[in-house]
Amino acid sequence: MVNAFNPATAEGLAHETRQMIDKRMRLLGPAYRLFYQTPVQVVKGSGVLLWDAEGNEYLDAYNNVVSIGHAHPRVAAAVHEQMQTLCTHTRYLQPGILKYAEQLLATFGGAVGVAGHVMFTCTGSEANDLALRIALHHTGKRGIIVTEEAYHGNSHLTAGFSPSLGISSPLGTWVRQVPAPDSYRFSPEELGRKMAADVQVQIDDLQRHGDGLAAFIVDSMFSSDGVYGHPTSLLAPVAEVVRKAGGLFIADEVQSGFGRTGEKLWGFQRHGIDPDIVTMGKPMGNGFPVAAIAVRSEVVAGFGSSMRYFNTFGGNNVAIAAAQATLDVIQEEDLVRKSGRIGRLLREGIAQLASQFEIIGDVRGSGLYTGVELVSDRALKTPNAAAATAVVNGLRQRRVLISATGNHANILKIRPPLVFGEQHVDRFLTELEYVFRRLPK
Repeated sequence: MVNAFNPATAEGLAHETRQMIDKRMRLLGPAYRLFYQTPVQVVKGSGVLLWDAEGNEYLDAYNNVVSIGHAHPRVAAAVHEQMQTLCTHTRYLQPGILKYAEQLLATFGGAVGVAGHVMFTCTGSEANDLALRIALHHTGKRGIIVTEEAYHGNSHLTAGFSPSLGISSPLGTWVRQVPAPDSYRFSPEELGRKMAADVQVQIDDLQRHGDGLAAFIVDSMFSSDGVYGHPTSLLAPVAEVVRKAGGLFIADEVQSGFGRTGEKLWGFQRHGIDPDIVTMGKPMGNGFPVAAIAVRSEVVAGFGSSMRYFNTFGGNNVAIAAAQATLDVIQEEDLVRKSGRIGRLLREGIAQLASQFEIIGDVRGSGLYTGVELVSDRALKTPNAAAATAVVNGLRQRRVLISATGNHANILKIRPPLVFGEQHVDRFLTELEYVFRRLPK
């Protein structure tokens, strides 16, 4: 992680902060990571703002989990009321889960929306795990194709097809990778054909090894690969070769769903495709752990008849209350359209900065999902990870929070809550310019 805290190089930390870090390491162990070279102790949040223990205010331009903002009163009230009433699993009749599932399915269109089912989990990792279990059962094959820097979860199965976790988490032998659609270095007109051809090569290899293709799973914003929002003609040719091989097309909407792209509620809808399974998580409950899959009825029919699915906490009353309140706010406040408008303002502002700073190679994205690729040479498009680290941590010192992503960790990853406004764009651009002006030559 480009912006992860490194205790070996940390200097100038307050004594109390250092004590807390040491205690965290002792109690939680080495696998946990902290953001930023100078970690932040967050104690309060509201909307797109966070406060630390000293009362300092931060602009959260990274956290898409609380999609409608930190501590949203509608969600807090819904969770509080339901928790005071009842919280139990899905083996009892519950009208709330039926109302939410019906409202959710109506947003998809296509086969999933018209004749699909919703199955609830607690996390996006669980949702992707369940989706792949169904795909393996339905197809009788076990091959999975993903992009080269994809992240799809941290269960045993999903970590096995999440190459962004690195060499410490080896991929399954039944997993194949294809390059992300690098719209910065390749012509948009050729990317769809190129990606479909790359997928076909991997399908052929899986078949040669006797695995066959169970599924191609993709986040349509390629969040961990570097944030590629265009072209939107990209995935239709891929879906065609996947289905020709008997595989399923799984749209991982854990990061790009629920209005993030600013054009449609779901990222796959921008590409005009009809997935077999849609997976959801992170922003679904505005921070409350709730996730799900939506699946075509014929795809899950065999799985459902031969084995039962039960999740003790998935779809419980409180989780559904949080999810219902979140979806209601997104729809009632027209946050999809708003995120599109505010996202354009943000990218236009960063593009203006690019005319002043040669280090900015590309500005891309859709809605409130923006990638800014930093380079050391514009002509050669050479990735500049050191600059990304400096910008992420420089912004943190200015109390603006973002992250970085991509194979070379040189792409600024900006994805604020959907309630980001014009005043927040102004503040972000002001601080970003300040940091760029003070980067080492």
